[in-house]
Amino acid sequence: MMGFFTSLASIAAPLFLIASPILSYADQAVSMHRARSSAGFSLDIPLIMLVASIFRIFYYPGAKYDVALLIQSFCNIFMQVILLRIALDHRPAPSGRGGDAAVPFAGSHDGLSGLQRPYNFWKWRSPKPYWQFLLYLFITLTALELLIAPFDSIYPTYSALIGYIGLSVEATLPLPQLYANAQSKSCKGFRFSVLASWIVGDSMKMFWFFTATTEIPLAFKLCGVFQAICDALIGVQYFIYGNQKPAIKAQQEWELAGESSLPNVRQSPRRTPVGEKSYY
Repeated sequence: MMGFFTSLASIAAPLFLIASPILSYADQAVSMHRARSSAGFSLDIPLIMLVASIFRIFYYPGAKYDVALLIQSFCNIFMQVILLRIALDHRPAPSGRGGDAAVPFAGSHDGLSGLQRPYNFWKWRSPKPYWQFLLYLFITLTALELLIAPFDSIYPTYSALIGYIGLSVEATLPLPQLYANAQSKSCKGFRFSVLASWIVGDSMKMFWFFTATTEIPLAFKLCGVFQAICDALIGVQYFIYGNQKPAIKAQQEWELAGESSLPNVRQSPRRTPVGEKSYY
């Protein structure tokens, strides 16, 4: 019986992982586009997924991990680019009474420490810097790959480093949403379909990772376990908070939590995901 489930997982899990970026985020993208608002969607999620997926692609030449995970990385990039574009086009207006408080991302702070992001990173008013950052990252990694690949003595170490960086970044995917939900005491704007796909994907992914006969590096397994724990915590938050109206404090500090209950106000491109986590 165990052999049957292992064989089934070896077929179903890779197919689900490949499709998961689209299955997880299509509903979120359509919802934001129809509502013309990305309120409740943390813009950090596309950042995490895009950076992690780019690093994972450059990790492949040295690790030669299961090709399903490589295909999934490309699907991640495709879906997250679309999601980022929609989120930037429909960013909600920040709360405030005018002045700097009414300017997108003005005085934004991040993280549990409340420290301001260096150079207001990933909180820019214009959409152009977002795409420039991703392009520069790709160019830099391509140049490093071409320069270091010929040196057999150091390339394996470099490749492993690239892999652990990318997967560690991806492992942080649920953290912005966990923080946003805790700050607003609400999961409004976070699609249940996304949460369901995360939990189902975690279950299949964990079983496949630890029973697969193909190459699954340890880094994938460690980061997968961490993400599964975080997703379970988000599930608890969804059960406790539901879609109730966000707390006032969260409305005043939407830059921190990526959360706002204000009605949509169209303006020049500005703000924010929740999304898949790549089921590696």
